[in-house]
Parts: sequence; C-alpha cells; structure tokens
Amino acid sequence: MRQVLLVLHAGRETNRRTAATVAKRLAAEGIRMRMLGSELSEVGADLPPGLEPVPVEDTPESAEGAEVVLVLGGDGTFLRAAALARPSGAPLLGVNLGRVGFLAEAEQESLDHALDTIVAADYDVEERMTIEAVVRSNGSVLGRTWALNEISVEKSTRERILEVVLEIDGRPVSSFGCDGVICATPTGSTAYAFSAGGPVVWPQVQALLVVPSNAHALFARPMMIAPDSEVAIEVDANGPPAVLDADGRRTITLPPGARVELSRGEQPVRLVRLDGQPFADRLVRKFDLPVRGWRGAPPHPEDEPTDDHDRDPRT
Repeated sequence: MRQVLLVLHAGRETNRRTAATVAKRLAAEGIRMRMLGSELSEVGADLPPGLEPVPVEDTPESAEGAEVVLVLGGDGTFLRAAALARPSGAPLLGVNLGRVGFLAEAEQESLDHALDTIVAADYDVEERMTIEAVVRSNGSVLGRTWALNEISVEKSTRERILEVVLEIDGRPVSSFGCDGVICATPTGSTAYAFSAGGPVVWPQVQALLVVPSNAHALFARPMMIAPDSEVAIEVDANGPPAVLDADGRRTITLPPGARVELSRGEQPVRLVRLDGQPFADRLVRKFDLPVRGWRGAPPHPEDEPTDDHDRDPRT
C-alpha cells in the first residue's frame, strides 16, 4: 500500500482540522498516512478501519518507505520534517500554514492541487545541497551535525564579543570580533544569512555562503565560495564560549579554542516541485516585492517576423 508521512504544526486548531481533511482525502484514494504519535493524538481523524494514520516514532527511520513527506506548517515545521526525510531520501512537499513559509511549495489555498499531484504521483523532485559540521577541541571531536539552511557559530553571552579566525580551504582569510559567523546554502540564503546582509542565491547555484554577523572589521563582507570548499571557524582560546546552531534546531556548545569545520553535506535533501515556478516569482510573492511598472522583456530579434507572410494581420 502507498504511504505518505505527514508532519504537522499541531499547535493550531485550524492546522489540526486541515490535517484531518488531508488524512480523509488520502485514505479515500487508498493511501495510508503515517504521523508522529504525538501529532496523531492531536488530530483524531475519523477514518475507515484499516486506513487510520499509522503512528511512528520520531526517528531517522520514520520516513522509510514513504513516497512523500507532506509538511503542513511553516519553515520551522519544514526543517523539522527535513531531518526525518533526509535519511531515507523521501522528497518533501511543504504546504504553508504559517506566515512566510519560504520553503513551502504550496499555500493553503492550493492544498487540493498538492494532494492531486500526490495521488497521481505527478511531480518533479530536485535536490538541495546541505552543510555538515564537525566540532573539534584539543584534538577531540565534540560533535557532528548538519543543516539544510545554515550553520552558525554565535556568541553565547551578550557581554562579550566573539573573536574568531576564518579559514577557507586550509588558509586563514581574516580574524575579527563579531556576534557570529553564518555558513549557508543557497536554500538558506533567504533565511538567517539574508537578515545578516548576505545575498539571495538562486537554488540552482552550487555554492556556500559565509556571512559574518555584526563584525568589527574592515574586511568582513559576505563571501560566496565554491561548493566543495572547506570552511573552518576557530574560536579564540582566550575568549568566551560560543554555540553552534544548525537550522535553529540542533546546537553544540563550543568551548574557548574550539574549531568548527564546515563542508558540503554528502546527503542532500530532496524537495517536490509542482509547477516549475521561477524562483524570481517565489521571491516576489514571499517578500511582497514591488514590481509595478514592469512591462516584460523586449522581444528578441530572432522572434521578429521576417516577411509580410509572418506578420499578424491584426497589427
């Protein structure tokens, strides 16, 4: 039987009602839905026997065998679902029930269309690069983690400036005091890195972003580097401790002198694409950008009619 894993922001009554509607629609199509046990208890959809949502544990195996991981919520819910989907390679389809929901492919008003594509298995899948981090201190590995959007090294106390040395491909680039340093993927360029002054990067671009946050330095500009470059951030051994944050979900405490090594993740995250919408349209819609006055691109010379037979008689 076909199966879909549903990940839900269950804190709102409207979201829970939407999840129940989704469960009934998929059940009517013979698609069995899985849900995390804690979220399933919140929904309580009345479904035919044998097609009730299957409770699963919050583990890396929860999406194993699922065609799609359907996400109902905002970007925070999507990032939580990405951690469940990545180990199995199941593609994520986000339906925004939050505010901006930049990672979501569909809005609530187009939920029916999203469900139609799941039922028909009529969608494209694209891969998004990830970042992996290894934290070392005094020759020992303190921890490892990964992120879809960004990994940041930040000061953990307001009173002290975080002193760091930035290294790229084994060579020192700059040292400075700051609030933190962000290493982001193109997917994460519209998130924390964007707020810190980094550029917006189209998802198709393969690159890593390094963005200092509130740096006290003459040269501390955002940098776009090769996707296979190795980045290291060394925390001053005589300064305060810091913290590593991955997608706002996973943290590692960094003692003075810690070294954070960042590189492209070996395993990407797979996202469902429904209609091939240009990224520029997504930017305009999500950020409500002003585009008044746009008349469209001028016709290319090759598109001009070559003789009277090619001309539109109405012109």
